Amino acid sequence: MALTLDGVSKSVNGQVHVHPIDLTLEAGTMNVLLGPTLSGKTSLMRLMAGLDAPTKGRILWNGEDVTGQRVQDRGVAMVYQQFINYPSMTVYDNVASPMRLLGKSKGEIDAAVRRAADLMRLTPFLDRKPLELSGGQQQRCALARALVKDAGLVLLDEPLANLDYKLREELRAEIPNIFREAGSVFVYATTEPEEALLLGGNVATLWEGRVTQFGRTPDVYRQPVDATTARVFSDPPMNFVDVTVRGGTARFGDVEAPATAATAGLADGTYLAGFRPNHLTLEAAGPDALTFTGTLAVTEITGSETFVHVDYGDRRWVGLIHGVRNLPLGRPIPVHLDPAHAYVFAEGGALVAAAPYAAAA
Repeated sequence: MALTLDGVSKSVNGQVHVHPIDLTLEAGTMNVLLGPTLSGKTSLMRLMAGLDAPTKGRILWNGEDVTGQRVQDRGVAMVYQQFINYPSMTVYDNVASPMRLLGKSKGEIDAAVRRAADLMRLTPFLDRKPLELSGGQQQRCALARALVKDAGLVLLDEPLANLDYKLREELRAEIPNIFREAGSVFVYATTEPEEALLLGGNVATLWEGRVTQFGRTPDVYRQPVDATTARVFSDPPMNFVDVTVRGGTARFGDVEAPATAATAGLADGTYLAGFRPNHLTLEAAGPDALTFTGTLAVTEITGSETFVHVDYGDRRWVGLIHGVRNLPLGRPIPVHLDPAHAYVFAEGGALVAAAPYAAAA
């Protein structure tokens, strides 16, 4: 089984919501749609499901054109951020409802419901109503209903966003295992790069209605094809600085150094270097580290780490620093970057070089 988007785009009142996309998602795979709010994730999912029709292009299921087919005829299961359960039904009946609509036998329904309840750790709660459950248990009920539907395409639109941290961590770890053996195409939308990495599988990065890159999640993270993808796949977003390469030297902002790592071998010219927040440090890391002086704008203590926001020229950088740091705001502050962790992009945004440590980060 495979879902194929062939030149699919969507416009509403002359405004493009989804730019032309060519994408094939294989059965038994977890496919993450990663992008900020309004990047087009939900719009793309609605096209996949058949809730909306594309303005141009075709949607193929196992090679068959289903572009004009009704959503109820496509074998699609959806779970939303705002989980939906029937409050007057028990958990058992909620989970069983899609199978009853399909006319399955009592025995088939009972076996499927109990198997799904066991996977979702809902067995003790089958006789309860959804409002008697915790938020996490209610979302598990919605996920179990999607599982028993035995749909060829399962769409999960930020299904864990409203759960507390502990429940999100549990379900993030469970979801790939729960659905891997079902043989369906799974699509999971999220705004969080960390969640995409935890889920694994494949990722499509989205920005302003465009899929900027699609591939194995670790590969896209380590080798973004352009600066936009790198920005999407970093939280906080990747930091950038202008770089000029001339005669074997590289000038990062106002700091000049020999052209090494990602800048070694580049033709003379102007580029854009990107580096992730965890590679901006307050202490020099190694003899090749570059030292910049910026102005400390904001600090955010998250517990064992501190986000340090530094204004450097007209750019705002964010560093993820280990430990709790009590730093005076509005003062000059030296920060350091090892160029071995830098990506280099052409003026048009395409990746032209990545230092070995950057690609392994």
